[in-house]
Amino acid sequence: MTHQIAKTDCNEEEVRTLMTMPGIDFYFAMIIASEMDDIKRFPTQWKLVAYAGLTPSKHQSGEYERRGRITKQGCERLRWILVQAGQNARQHDPRFRAYYERAAKRRGQQKAIVAIAKEMLVIVWFMLTRRKAYRG
Repeated sequence: MTHQIAKTDCNEEEVRTLMTMPGIDFYFAMIIASEMDDIKRFPTQWKLVAYAGLTPSKHQSGEYERRGRITKQGCERLRWILVQAGQNARQHDPRFRAYYERAAKRRGQQKAIVAIAKEMLVIVWFMLTRRKAYRG
């Protein structure tokens, strides 16, 4: 069984813009761009985060509300590639390293990496909608 990992008709400008972010190389940028398809499909950054399955689940009963683990509903490949990019970014970018260390103290290492992946996806949305390179 063969999988189409990245479409060849990805927007080159988007790929170049994505590559300005630490932790994202050409291969990662191609997969991210092909999995998102068109950034205009997502009116807000939170719609994109939900598409990737990086939003926390909600458990609600009356006035009681508890947030749980990420939903994992959505694009599995996009979520996976962002977690991998988050691992790279925390090693090479001081901003993501500081974010990781703060989150790891409170929640643990695995949840901190997922938090970086979510943060990166929010930044990706702003980069692509505004057509601006990453400004660490």
